[in-house]
Amino acid sequence: MIQNPIFKGFNPDPCICRKDDDYYVAVSSFEWFPGIPVYHSKDLKNWELYTHVLTDDREVELRRLPSAKGIWAPCLTYCEAEDLFYVVYGVMNSMNARYFDVDNFLITAKDIRGPWSRPVYLNSAGFDASIFHDEDGKKYVVSLEWETREGYEKPGEICMVEYDPKKQEVKGHVKRIWRGGTDRGCIEAPHLTKRGEYYYIMCAEGGTGYNHCVTMGRSKHVWGPYEKDPMNPILTSQPGESYERHDPDHLKPKYYNPDSILQKSGHASYVDLPNWETYLVHLCARPFVPELCCTLGRETSIQKMQWTKDGWLRMADGSNLAKIEVEEAQLPEAVVPRIPDFDDFDSGELRPCYYAPRIMPESFVDLKARPGYLRMRGQESRTSLNRVSILARKLTSVYATATAKMEFCPEVYQHSAGLILYYDNMNYVNLRKYYSQTLGGSALSIVHLENGEKNEMVDTRIGVRDVPVYLRIRLEGRKFHFGWSYDGKEYTPIGGEFETARFSDEYCKFGEFTGAFVGMTCADRARHRHYADFDFFEYTADEGRYSQLM
Repeated sequence: MIQNPIFKGFNPDPCICRKDDDYYVAVSSFEWFPGIPVYHSKDLKNWELYTHVLTDDREVELRRLPSAKGIWAPCLTYCEAEDLFYVVYGVMNSMNARYFDVDNFLITAKDIRGPWSRPVYLNSAGFDASIFHDEDGKKYVVSLEWETREGYEKPGEICMVEYDPKKQEVKGHVKRIWRGGTDRGCIEAPHLTKRGEYYYIMCAEGGTGYNHCVTMGRSKHVWGPYEKDPMNPILTSQPGESYERHDPDHLKPKYYNPDSILQKSGHASYVDLPNWETYLVHLCARPFVPELCCTLGRETSIQKMQWTKDGWLRMADGSNLAKIEVEEAQLPEAVVPRIPDFDDFDSGELRPCYYAPRIMPESFVDLKARPGYLRMRGQESRTSLNRVSILARKLTSVYATATAKMEFCPEVYQHSAGLILYYDNMNYVNLRKYYSQTLGGSALSIVHLENGEKNEMVDTRIGVRDVPVYLRIRLEGRKFHFGWSYDGKEYTPIGGEFETARFSDEYCKFGEFTGAFVGMTCADRARHRHYADFDFFEYTADEGRYSQLM
């Protein structure tokens, strides 16, 4: 059996495609670089983090964007006629006054690992844009056209426009084609496909919260009209009927389903296998209960599907409730290497599992200056939306431990480096070594930022020597705490316990849609040049203890 989620931690909005015997899934990355992670598998059970699509932080500018903005809902497709991969992605620039200012772009590559073409601007008509390659060579871009006018249903309807690949531009303005397959409202995430004589439109409805679902419609003409699947929604965490067109709020916690481990199931895409099997990937979440806070963010799961004789897509078990265990595909098993827990930085290359907010890690990380160490140059404060030195991994379980061995000699109070649990620039806990003017030398202490309110936790301050120091964070479900050591064996607790649930989409007021990270950080708010050397970083997680969240 396949155990869900297949991509644990912050991995939302999955889009799947196939080239020959290879399967690829792209997910959203929001303000994090490198952007648009792509996972690869040959059997739909064993997956590896394979590559990233966006690796140039000058070409894709995310600096100064607030949390939860940036790269939304990439659409990854493979056009067999051209032997070419396409990615359509949106850069969400602002959601002020619910205007949702987004720019949509298209890039292509012969190889999934690139190089990718320069971005082609499509339009700004809506978000969750995707592309459809028709059999006659025509191409269409579909998206949610965000409604801003008073007196109109929010958030809007699905729209479409033809794309001219020769001129590399869309043909005129979008046309609305679909307002949903249910009355849950908040339609988004459109994907257009064709099977036999029908064009199929797959969407998410109900908001990307506890009433989320997957719906479908079909038509014999690409521009419609599209008829609703009579069994909509075809997949969800909340099977009950609801009328929510009047409420544009996306979260809707009142629809939490206590009978399902996977919550928020929706935003999906499917792939047909050569052996006639069909699988669908979708986002989901596993909240703390009763807090209904998702520290791991929105994750990716997979479900086995089947086509009915009358041409509709259904879950293979006949239900529409997302499952935690799924029957494997009839494909040869293909084991892939897993990301090692321990990283001693001896390879001289940065592993693909590391991310940084808004800028590429290579702009502040050096693996060659001191072989066997990761040298991190300090930059702005961790609250900044510009240039911050945080190198972190996605938190994949709330039962996890992260440890780093660090050498750092601060000279002024603006110098600090250490370990961080980070949701966004307004919500983090940082165990730092810094220069204490009060003590007249180096010290350890904890800084806690909660929804923008800073607590320097002066009572945690303790003087330390300028020798290598081990720093550790241990998450034990609802609580986590820090420790430090000189020898890496005996750890001294520091700072007491913190509440894990508070680092979540639901609790954080300045960001949403992402997930918690854990990693290393360095700041030099004086000259942006002082550095810390990390000898190793180790991340271990018990990813099977999801039931303990309840």
